[in-house]
Amino acid sequence: MNFAATLRIALLALRINKLRSALTMLGIIIGVAAVIVMIAVGNGAQARVEDQIRSLGSNIIMVLSGSMTSGGARGGSGSQPTITEDDAYALNREIDEIQAAAPSLRGSGQVVLGNTNWSTVFYGTSPEYLEVREWAVIEGRRFEQAEINGAGKVALLGQTVAKNLFGDASPIDQVVRVNKVPLTIIGLLDRKGQNMMGQDQDDIILMPLSTARKRVLGSSRFAAGRNVGSIMVKVKDGANMAEAEARMRELLRQRHRLQSGQDDDFYVRNLSEILQAQEASSRVMSLLLAAVASVSLLVGGIGIMNIMLVSVTERTREIGLRMAVGARARDILTQFLVEAVTLSLIGGAVGILFGVGGATAIAELAGWRTELSGGSIVLAAGFAGAIGIFFGYYPARKASRLLPIEALRYE
Repeated sequence: MNFAATLRIALLALRINKLRSALTMLGIIIGVAAVIVMIAVGNGAQARVEDQIRSLGSNIIMVLSGSMTSGGARGGSGSQPTITEDDAYALNREIDEIQAAAPSLRGSGQVVLGNTNWSTVFYGTSPEYLEVREWAVIEGRRFEQAEINGAGKVALLGQTVAKNLFGDASPIDQVVRVNKVPLTIIGLLDRKGQNMMGQDQDDIILMPLSTARKRVLGSSRFAAGRNVGSIMVKVKDGANMAEAEARMRELLRQRHRLQSGQDDDFYVRNLSEILQAQEASSRVMSLLLAAVASVSLLVGGIGIMNIMLVSVTERTREIGLRMAVGARARDILTQFLVEAVTLSLIGGAVGILFGVGGATAIAELAGWRTELSGGSIVLAAGFAGAIGIFFGYYPARKASRLLPIEALRYE
């Protein structure tokens, strides 16, 4: 008997018991759909972390001021200004692994344009900040050296601030007031989105460090002197991050004249390591989600084996009759195996449709990011076919080993 005839007989047998075939396929449908949806959700989470890494910038190390102790209570990082602009310039100059180091001061307040105002944060920083953050100016220009040296009244706007103050109009050459200080907008920053803490990175104003210190901060403890709140450092591609961090720590201890037994009066945070750890965690979570969803495929496979065993029992006389008129054991094995694989493949195809639809629905209704991939769809479909072969082989083998005489006598 050729394969085409075997396939036709198998499909006829499945069509005769439509309801049972549909219920048998249900396990495979749910399993395939679950695998596709879970992989899409996991890929979406991983893609979001990758976006956060790109938005922050690659190979980033943050240096923060130290803490102070008052009345026995110890403040957090940044409560005592211990790092300076000169520390940033020294890092940039003396450590070969560093591509750029940007000192910065942070403040917050109202930015006013006519009758419109918006509460935001501002950073006084150096031109290296944009290089460190890999942040492009999509309209206008960057700070000029004369503006940096002379505390020029200029600023760069983030997308969120620009949207709330200017709507769709261009902010370039417009004047806004930050803490009552008029600043001319000379550039519009590219969109960055949220960071890993869920904060809007585009809700920001950048200005020269000298401008923030001398004009905007006012009575802040950073207004006088050369202290800064933080230094953001970008390590060169290919350089050893751990070695760069160790050399930074050693240089800062020398500059701050700390003895060997003294604690650091600053904090060093490797942001790239934190984000990479988060990315690894999301990758593991994706694998776990896919593994859990795969269990439902195994349950569907067990259902197929159970139904096929019942089918063999019900059709014992039919098997005996076919063997009596010349069907070989191989033909019987192939017929029942084709039935099992067909159930799996049809269930897999329907499951793919439900999986794609489910992933799309989750993205639309729940607002979660999902990433459908052709690989996950092919994997789920291939796994469904393998389930049919694996769990269908035993019932098919049992049917092929029946003796014709005993099968014909079966009641």
